[in-house]
Amino acid sequence: MNHSICSADRATHLKIVVVALAAAISLAALAISSHITADVASDKITAVITAGKPVAMTRTDLTVMR
Repeated sequence: MNHSICSADRATHLKIVVVALAAAISLAALAISSHITADVASDKITAVITAGKPVAMTRTDLTVMR
């Protein structure tokens, strides 16, 4: 048995491609089947968030004077 992919024959390369393709298809099918549909945004009323007062941030607890 040869463990090197470089010196493998054509049948071995074909087997690797088939196994990889089957794994990719099964993973994609699993991902599509487990996808949860999102709620439509137009069905919900969203709250409007407004900005508050500006705040000056410092690294110390001292009061900032402007």
